[in-house]
Amino acid sequence: MRKQYDFSKGKKNPYATQLKKQITIRLDEDTIAYFKALAEETGVTYQNLINLYLRDCAHEGKKLVLSWK
Repeated sequence: MRKQYDFSKGKKNPYATQLKKQITIRLDEDTIAYFKALAEETGVTYQNLINLYLRDCAHEGKKLVLSWK
């Protein structure tokens, strides 16, 4: 390794806007259990599975139908 590096010609990360942001979200235990079981089957972490599912919903413009009784 060098003792010093020259970053004067460096560029900003073009993918920085696509990075994930950490948040806190409250989910039901059964929902987490579902995604954790799915994660074991697929080998993908449950956080990534939840993100992929939510991204698909947003991309497809899916709307949740709520009816209060």
